[in-house]
Amino acid sequence: MARQSPQRPDADEPQLDDTDAAAAADEVEEDRPPADRALWDEVRIDPVEIALPSGTGFTLRAYRPARELTPTDVAERDQDDPFLARRQVVETEEDEEVVILDEEFAALSAEEDDEDEEKDAKARRKDKADASDDDKADEAEDEDDEDEAGDEEVPVFLTHKGRLLLFKTPESLVTFIRSGAPNDLSQLDSWNELSERLEPADIAPLDEDTYELDLVVENLRGGHDAWDHELLIEAGEIARDLAYALRLPAVLDMLSAGSSLDDLDEALRASVNGGVGGFLGRRRLKKIGAQTASLGWRTIVGKISAVVDWRD
Repeated sequence: MARQSPQRPDADEPQLDDTDAAAAADEVEEDRPPADRALWDEVRIDPVEIALPSGTGFTLRAYRPARELTPTDVAERDQDDPFLARRQVVETEEDEEVVILDEEFAALSAEEDDEDEEKDAKARRKDKADASDDDKADEAEDEDDEDEAGDEEVPVFLTHKGRLLLFKTPESLVTFIRSGAPNDLSQLDSWNELSERLEPADIAPLDEDTYELDLVVENLRGGHDAWDHELLIEAGEIARDLAYALRLPAVLDMLSAGSSLDDLDEALRASVNGGVGGFLGRRRLKKIGAQTASLGWRTIVGKISAVVDWRD
């Protein structure tokens, strides 16, 4: 039996190879009008999209010198936190545990603080009177360090009273901004301009401003070979920003230099750079426990989720 020739495509029908198909896809992408970034560049604020286990929402983020910002007020948030409102436990010299109610603990702390402040004030006056030229030079150097710290740009988000405002749709975010409702970004000099010009179509976060915190724990649980380096690196960036802006010291400590999660972050960054550094980074990753990393990140995601104020 003679072999049948494979069926040929109709000559009248144009066929696209892989290169042509890719070019066609690129052409479709080019037909889509890119989001207008002019407004965001002018006001120096960016839309951000954050995915958490409870959902995905839009918010805003900016970077400004620390001296120009008033930190978010967390007094009301912390008062409602059952973990911070728990009884204080201290140990006596006899190693007996004594339980002191919050009010008593606060009063004792206040008295001790007043005494310490008075002692410190006397010590400062004495030191100032006895200061040598070298001491004055050191003080000047310290002031320079403080000035540099004040000039350092730090993150600020669309927050209010220690809570991150996340909006499920661009329309609800724009409605909130136009409403004039109180928030921590309103202290920026460009806020009024944004409020007047912003449209829902402008809420189109860049890829680098889109974060998937909901996937981090599961990805880490998958083991070293399954780790998504870009996902985890970006998660570290947004978690640090949120922890600073929302005043979450526990999260900052977990991600601080020398911590296990910071070691993970450095190893991930080294591994994507290639070369000898990349090789060493991959070796370091193998030594990091997947379970420890996933548990740590579960805590971080949980603490961030706990201070989110979802808005429809």
